[in-house]
Amino acid sequence: MIKRESKHRILILGASGFLGNAIYRELCSYFKTFGTYRTPCKQFEKNNNFFHYDFEEDDVYEILDIVKPTIIVSALRGDFSKQVMLHQHLAEYIFSKKIKLIFLSSANVFDAYSKYPSYEDDKTLSNSIYGHFKIKIENTLLRLPKKQVAILRLPMVFGSQSPRVQEILKNIKDKEPVEVFPNLVMNVTNDDKLTQQIHYIINRNKWGIFHLGSNDLVHHDDFIKEIVTELTNEKAIYKRVYTTNDERYLAVLPKTNKLPKHLQVVSTNILEALKIN
Repeated sequence: MIKRESKHRILILGASGFLGNAIYRELCSYFKTFGTYRTPCKQFEKNNNFFHYDFEEDDVYEILDIVKPTIIVSALRGDFSKQVMLHQHLAEYIFSKKIKLIFLSSANVFDAYSKYPSYEDDKTLSNSIYGHFKIKIENTLLRLPKKQVAILRLPMVFGSQSPRVQEILKNIKDKEPVEVFPNLVMNVTNDDKLTQQIHYIINRNKWGIFHLGSNDLVHHDDFIKEIVTELTNEKAIYKRVYTTNDERYLAVLPKTNKLPKHLQVVSTNILEALKIN
């Protein structure tokens, strides 16, 4: 019999997506874990711990009443303004029930700053619609009592089943160009390392802002070319996209909220994991 690590009841919003499902698989053997899915799918319909939920149309309170979560993990994708509204409702629920929310944010909350990497305490500022919407949700959550929120800012996430890697392989197969950004300096992670980090954050009851990217920086074009080399012998066509003449940073580095050594990662770890998988 599998030993549960705690009495936590965890609800993952968006548990059918790439990251949400990876988090579910990591946690379900250790905690009472529930998830939501949007697109009808037999795999999820047969799982009694999964609920069909379309946040653009459905009321989340019905699921919250059934699950009574102690921790909510938000890994949703979809309409930005409706996500903002949902998280305002979640913030009220979390505050009233004295439970915790783990929110998957993005390096894009800093995409207006292009001259240097960003750290946990840096002020957010974005020029993109995506970054702006993530900031709105972050600001809502930061008004809650500190110990009730963990904001996880993620760089580009890779993994053998990740949409990014699947798109690269499809483009190569279809003889379509693979887009690379030669002047973009970034850090990276993968689904395996991220889910381990989330598991640790839950186990140790950590809170605050976490930058969960690799400790080193890479150029986007170099890293994508290395991925292609690891995954296929086919020749790739590259389309170089220059958004600026200067180097542009989009990297979230940890400084004040570092995780233990065994949970830290460097870019070569991500490449090695892709090779193995």
